[in-house]
Amino acid sequence: MAGFRSQSSGLRALRPAAFGADPSGERMARIRRSPHYRDGVFQNPGGPTRPRSEGSARDLAKSYFDRETRYHRAPRGTVPVHSTTLADLARPPVTGLRLTWMGHSSVLTEIDGQRVLFDPVWGERCSPFPFVGPRRLHPVPLPLATLGPVDVVVISHDHYDHLDLPTVKALAGTDTLFAVPLGVGAHLEHWGVSADRLRELDWYEATRVGGLTLTATPARHFCGRGLRNTQHTLWASWVVAGAEHRVYHSGDTGYFDGFKDIGADHGPFDATMIQIGAYSDFWPKDGLDPIPGPGSWPEIHMNPAEGVQAHLDLQRGRPDGVFLPIHWGTFNLAPHPWAEPGEWTMAAADAVGQPAAFPVPGLPFEPAGELPTKTWWRDVGHVPHHKWPLPDPVTDASAAQEDLDLVGEE
Repeated sequence: MAGFRSQSSGLRALRPAAFGADPSGERMARIRRSPHYRDGVFQNPGGPTRPRSEGSARDLAKSYFDRETRYHRAPRGTVPVHSTTLADLARPPVTGLRLTWMGHSSVLTEIDGQRVLFDPVWGERCSPFPFVGPRRLHPVPLPLATLGPVDVVVISHDHYDHLDLPTVKALAGTDTLFAVPLGVGAHLEHWGVSADRLRELDWYEATRVGGLTLTATPARHFCGRGLRNTQHTLWASWVVAGAEHRVYHSGDTGYFDGFKDIGADHGPFDATMIQIGAYSDFWPKDGLDPIPGPGSWPEIHMNPAEGVQAHLDLQRGRPDGVFLPIHWGTFNLAPHPWAEPGEWTMAAADAVGQPAAFPVPGLPFEPAGELPTKTWWRDVGHVPHHKWPLPDPVTDASAAQEDLDLVGEE
């Protein structure tokens, strides 16, 4: 019939651009060949995620909508932001390594003469729609256009708070390269990034960008942007190694034994950027899939104590290198108080003698220099007064035994 359009084509026409595109063709064939793809989906290390505690949807809803809890989930005042300037970034880092946390999981890493931008999110909301979804709690520290040239953009996975359509479209107009987990390239090509600027990696695969080696390493998480989550795009943590320095970015992940393997293969690190926010003990009953939302459940996100322990695992049991907590402070994604991740992380790092940096968004610092440690979140957020679980203190004897065990395995 003239003018007839199928229901499926009509639905495709209504599909928001932010949903991206599903892998197909040779990309999908490569996904099927991956040793980490089985039974039609990518598999987490250690097997499927399972509930650690049983919480009902009613309990979860109560935690989200309780008046006092909701009040504590947002800052009570203006979040301090360092307005990053060209002068901040124009001079090379004296030590060869400088980090600038832009908020959430976005970090500009200047390493051995090159610039790496992890999980850049400059959009106002982490959502497929501009009028709904978690909104920024502080402005970006500087306009993306004034950031300057970036050698490579590294994406950990395709969730909205890590892969942002407006940001990718802006960067698509530059000559930067993109390093992404397997399958995520379909989204970027759909948004205008040419295939020759993509470095699309499976776990344990590496690519060279100038003098840097970028390696995709395992993480324990999941993926998906549309109404139907096909689990056809991979999630990853990343190791970036230069001639003199090496760093690690966790992306989103639950705690798992694989951190020790990553540390043994690629560590120790001068700095780690590790997810410590958006955690919760709630999980639906009967082992069902997580309640739809940004992802704040056990086994796929870490709390601060787990984040610090992950850093120690990566450092072969020693409190070395600098720990930069990420994935907190910028979006309201879980029922915990907004300021709690900062306070808990500081307590967890202090418990094991781990150097940790707590910059306000936009403040550059060098891990080998003076670290920002001001407790700025206390001025604008509710800090609960209770004791959190903490990692066990690291002793010289345990660290020495760890080294002996690793030597024996080599």
